[in-house]
Amino acid sequence: MINELGERSASQIPAERALTIYLDKKELVTLMTLGAAPEWLVLGFLRNQNLVESVDQIESITVDWSIGEGEVGEPGVAAVKSRLGADLTAPPSADRVVTTGCGQGSVFGDLMQHIDHIQLPPAQVTQAELYGLVNAIRLQETTYKSSGSVHACALFQGEKMLMFVEDVGRHNAVDTIAGWMWMHDVSGEDKVFYTTGRLTSEMVIKSAQMGVPVIVSRSGITQMGRDLAERLGLCAIGRATHKRFLCFSAPERLIWQPELNKPPS
Repeated sequence: MINELGERSASQIPAERALTIYLDKKELVTLMTLGAAPEWLVLGFLRNQNLVESVDQIESITVDWSIGEGEVGEPGVAAVKSRLGADLTAPPSADRVVTTGCGQGSVFGDLMQHIDHIQLPPAQVTQAELYGLVNAIRLQETTYKSSGSVHACALFQGEKMLMFVEDVGRHNAVDTIAGWMWMHDVSGEDKVFYTTGRLTSEMVIKSAQMGVPVIVSRSGITQMGRDLAERLGLCAIGRATHKRFLCFSAPERLIWQPELNKPPS
């Protein structure tokens, strides 16, 4: 690498890899990913796209990176095998590659049609816990700190970080956490979901599908993201850095402690 002074310097670059998912030997989609936890990513993708109703419908997920050495032209493969009688049907392949860009959108079906069936639990988070989890993210050793170019997501219970993952796209990161939750039968009812990416409509829907009633971002929110959060009764908190934040929806889920921001006397 050559820096702004014209000097050569070492720099780390995240390795973006292609992973093609097959459902019962039928090609489904190709995801661009860091590949840190591909099985959880695949499981979470299937869940969040409403292609699988229960983890019990899946017999196995086998990931093989050796087929194309992870190159874009010849991707690695994730083979999903359903259980006998699960009756899973892969949608017709559209040769769709979900890139690392932030505009993934819904690949299959209409996620919007499911939101009226989502009932989030009456959970809350304190302002102190909010500050604690933001600080935990600040202290976390990350690929972003060394190289940038990635998004991070995390799942918290209070100030305790349960799961942290980085990927080249925030959608992959949230799907990986969803897969981890599903695999370990972790409920979202008393959890907080954190993302470095902006709170778009799809991020809000995915958080709600995971049963997580509070979502926090260091970035902002889109209008549709805010509208959906209000419709779902989901607390969406953005621009969260240090002791600053904006609560965009469901402020009743936040136990306010404004005294934490007062300077010491």
